[in-house]
Amino acid sequence: MTRSSAPVQDLPASSSDGATVRRPRRGAATQAKGLHTRTVILDAALGLAAHVGLEGLSIGALAEMTAMSKSGVFAHFGSREELQIAVIGQYHARFDAEVFRPALAEPRGLPRLRALYAAWLRRVTVEIDSGCLYISGAVEFDDRPGPVRDALAAMVETWRQALARAVRLAVDSGHLRADCDVEQLLFELHGLVLALHHDARFLRRPGAVERAQRGFDRVIAPWLPTAGSVAG
Repeated sequence: MTRSSAPVQDLPASSSDGATVRRPRRGAATQAKGLHTRTVILDAALGLAAHVGLEGLSIGALAEMTAMSKSGVFAHFGSREELQIAVIGQYHARFDAEVFRPALAEPRGLPRLRALYAAWLRRVTVEIDSGCLYISGAVEFDDRPGPVRDALAAMVETWRQALARAVRLAVDSGHLRADCDVEQLLFELHGLVLALHHDARFLRRPGAVERAQRGFDRVIAPWLPTAGSVAG
């Protein structure tokens, strides 16, 4: 399977009687088929990466999983590095759709921050048996500079910036104190998620999710305007 550099256009042609006929328009259909095939490959790659990591991805394994030829898979990505970066983008798109976007329906301030954290925990609990690409990818690429690490770090930073905006909105709304240390709060919330992933996935300790849920109130408590009360 190969990719054409441009959609096929309607081109006039002559019939046997000299009349001008038009060839069927194939550009849109070809493009749609190509996008569908790419999505199928990415879905398979994302599932594989969840179990074997980004480094475990291979063109050969995906060709077998999708019943395609190696050249067919290669035509959509060109290299394993390009495939890895595409998988990171696909993972981030799903993370965005499942964690960030739904929380926007909540009022600005502490309710939205709480919703973001709750959705984040739900995502982690779903991934207990498969693994979080952000966490496993950080282990794989923490000391390996290059485009894959850059893409992964950019996605994680995008999520951190979204959380930081939510914290600042909580401050602006009066739900958190004006002197709230945003970076410290983010650090502690992220730490809770990492602890949940470690205890639930690696140690299989019961009650890890509940402890992570209670941890939210403990982390924000020092920054509440009124001690002992939770706004929202």
